[in-house]
Amino acid sequence: MIDEEITLKKLEVFLAFMRLNSLARVSEEVGQSVVSIHRALHSLEEGLRCPLFRREGRKLIALPAAFALASHAQSAVTEIGDGVRKVREIAGINSNRLRIGSLYSLTLRCIPQLLMGLKLRRPELHIDLTLGSNQDLLRRMADGQLDAVVIGLQVPHDDAQLVAVPLFEDEVQLAAPLGSPYAGMTQVDLKDLRDEQFITLGAGFVTADSFNHAFRQAGFVPETTLQVADIFSLINLVSGGMGYSLLPGRVAEYNSRIELIPLAAPYTSHQTITLLVPTARERDPNLLALAAESRMFSKKA
Repeated sequence: MIDEEITLKKLEVFLAFMRLNSLARVSEEVGQSVVSIHRALHSLEEGLRCPLFRREGRKLIALPAAFALASHAQSAVTEIGDGVRKVREIAGINSNRLRIGSLYSLTLRCIPQLLMGLKLRRPELHIDLTLGSNQDLLRRMADGQLDAVVIGLQVPHDDAQLVAVPLFEDEVQLAAPLGSPYAGMTQVDLKDLRDEQFITLGAGFVTADSFNHAFRQAGFVPETTLQVADIFSLINLVSGGMGYSLLPGRVAEYNSRIELIPLAAPYTSHQTITLLVPTARERDPNLLALAAESRMFSKKA
C-alpha cells in the first residue's frame, strides 16, 4: 500500500531537489519556503519508511534509494501530467488544439471556408486536419484520436452518442469523360449503362455507398474494373477514359475534363455533408465554435 504521506506534490519537490541539489534553488523554483521543502522531503522518507538522504551539516546527500525512487517517480509524475492534460483536452479546458477529420472531396471549398471562419472565432486555436474515409474517420473519433469529423451521410443520422450539424446536401451524378456518348444529356438512365465499365472507391467511403445504392435501385451490379483508395485518382481515371463512375456534384471543380450528368429520378442519391461531434463533448468551447461556424456555412450553402 502507498502511505498517505507519499503524494505527487512531494514527489515533484523531491525530483526538483534531485535535479538542482539545493534546497534554496528548489524553494525558488516551486515557490515554497526552504523549511517547507525540507519538511516535504522528510515526510516522504517517513512515508517510504526508509532514508533517502544522508545529512552532512546543512547538506542532504542522496542515497542509492533516492536515485531508485527518482527513476520511478519521474515516470509516475510524467504519466499523471500527461493524463491531466489529456483529460483537460477532452473536457475542452485550456486546450488550444482541435483535431478534425474530413473527406478528401471537401478540401476544395467546404473545409477551407469552415476552418477560416473557425480561426476568426478562436485565433489561438491550432487545428490538425486528417483526411480519410467515413469508416476510418469515425473509428478514429471513437478511439479519441479526432475531436470532430465532417463527412457525408447516405442515411439520416440516428446515433445518440453523436451530435450532428448538417452543412449541405450533395447530389450524386454520373461522372463521364468529355465527349462520351452521354455528353450533354439532361439526365441518364443507369440501365442504359449496363454494358459500360466502372471505377469506384473502396469500401468505407460514403461515395462508394452512394454508388452501390444507385445500382441497387437500377437492379444490376455494374462491371467494376478498378477500385481506388482516393477520389482524386478516381477523377483522373475517369477523365482519361478508363471508365465511368458516380460522384457527388462537389467534385466538378477538381477536373475540367469530366462531365457530371444527373441521374434519372429512380436512381437519384444524395449525401448530406455533416459535422459530427461526440455528445459527451458538445459543450467543449472549441467544438461549440466549430458547430456555430458549421451552422453559418449551412445558411450560405
